[in-house]
Amino acid sequence: MQNNRYRLKPDEESLLLNYRKHKTNNVLVIGDLHEPFCLDGYLDFCIEQYHTHNCNEVVFIGDVIDNHYSSYHEVSIDAEYTGKTELDLAISKIAKWYEAFPIATVLIGNHDRIIMRKAQTSAIPSKWIKSYKDVLEVPNWNFVERYVKNDVQYIHGEAGTARTKCRADMMNTVQGHLHTQCYTEHYVGQNYRIFGSQVGCGIDHESYAMAYAKAGKKPAIGCMVVKENGTLPINILMPL
Repeated sequence: MQNNRYRLKPDEESLLLNYRKHKTNNVLVIGDLHEPFCLDGYLDFCIEQYHTHNCNEVVFIGDVIDNHYSSYHEVSIDAEYTGKTELDLAISKIAKWYEAFPIATVLIGNHDRIIMRKAQTSAIPSKWIKSYKDVLEVPNWNFVERYVKNDVQYIHGEAGTARTKCRADMMNTVQGHLHTQCYTEHYVGQNYRIFGSQVGCGIDHESYAMAYAKAGKKPAIGCMVVKENGTLPINILMPL
């Protein structure tokens, strides 16, 4: 049977992809990294999803850095890095993410905030503290507590799950923080339709910084894309 389907020429395909890229907002949402304790291969996985889904915006859902050495909880006695070594290594690893995604919105997570909290505990004025982008050497990243785009709110998510937050705010919600959860649930009523999504994460479960969770569930290694101007959330688990 003859196939009469018209095939786009290379220049026509390029024009179509360019049109889609600028006409439709497709957001790649990257899970908690906890650098320098991110899983090998997670960066390449996220880059692949960015291109596969024709994304034109990137959101990091928070906890891009772990700050294990400065945790309010007990620090592992098996820690192989000093505070300076851990921070330097985290910065060098984040540099690879910055090279891949030089423009991004970054939600501030509880681990990102540890140093700021330590300063507050010691009554150190905020003027003495460098910004996140200065310390991590990512001048074009925008660090925020909450980000809203196309009627979707992006938060780190320290106050419950995405399913409870979206119903409490009656708003589409994407969040991280909970390493073992990766899902999207839709809620439909007479006058509303909303979704709540947990992104998953990119942590290395075997690292000493994650020892506190060894007896619990394994992490859901993945990311997500929010396509078609905030209307199509898709969770993507990384093959392991």
